[in-house]
Amino acid sequence: MKYAAKKILTLIITLFIVSLLAFLAFQVIPGDPTTKILGTEATAEAKEALRAQLGLDRPVLVRYWDWMTDFLRGDMGESYSYRMPVAEMLADKLPTTFLLTAMSFVITVVLSIPLGILAGSGKSKLMDLLITSLDQVVMSIPPFFIGILACYIFGNILAVFVPGNFVPYTESWAGCLAYLILPAFSIAIPRIAMTVKMLRSSILAQREQDYVRTARSRGNSRWVRLVRHILKNALIPVITFLAVSAAEIMTGSIIVEQVFTIPGISRLLMASIANRDFPVVQAIVVILAAWIVIVNFVADLLYQLVDPRIRLR
Repeated sequence: MKYAAKKILTLIITLFIVSLLAFLAFQVIPGDPTTKILGTEATAEAKEALRAQLGLDRPVLVRYWDWMTDFLRGDMGESYSYRMPVAEMLADKLPTTFLLTAMSFVITVVLSIPLGILAGSGKSKLMDLLITSLDQVVMSIPPFFIGILACYIFGNILAVFVPGNFVPYTESWAGCLAYLILPAFSIAIPRIAMTVKMLRSSILAQREQDYVRTARSRGNSRWVRLVRHILKNALIPVITFLAVSAAEIMTGSIIVEQVFTIPGISRLLMASIANRDFPVVQAIVVILAAWIVIVNFVADLLYQLVDPRIRLR
């Protein structure tokens, strides 16, 4: 309980610092939102009036406090460009991004764990060599490039799908999931390669430990030693890596959305940065930061289930 309470406190402090830095960063970067809204021909008086209307004439810390307290109540402010609540704008875009992230993560876990176990089991030297060689090639390819290749091969050559012809989940869940398969694999493939390499190395390191030799001396078979003894310890660093992967997959999803023209938060984020639409950008940055921190928090709690020694520390 003390461990969980300490982690929750760390989570809250981290989110507070991130939100403060995100807010302050957008106050010092070049560019004036009033110029973007009114245009370069607007008078100084009109700009000043708009600044007062938007609350930009108040002290920075006062604006941060108001923004943070409103944010905690679910009020993310109003978009400067679209003149509508930011929460409504994100509610329309975030589910698609989260769905793509979830699909990519599930594919990563489902494929990487069996492949990593197979590569580290030592049962087939040829299979181990094949998997590790393929890993070295695949992990160096960025997701957006895999996405471009997928669009060209499956869209232009094989004509399996039409790039850009996205089906929203509000119209058809089946159509939405079908369209997201290729983007999800584009994001997952490099993460799968990295996870397989890490799990294989972890299994090989554990196979040399004394407790494994003891299990072998008792007549336990290779698979019994692997399943009952080795995996429990070998999975600890892999859980850490998968937690990082879950966080990085979210940022990877934003990039791949651009390649497949998926109406997630990517285009909204890019447009908002260009238009100096600070309330939208701040909300997205804080949500992404919260996702990363919460995922790592969940991973820390999972460590306790996998390795009881952490509870003792």
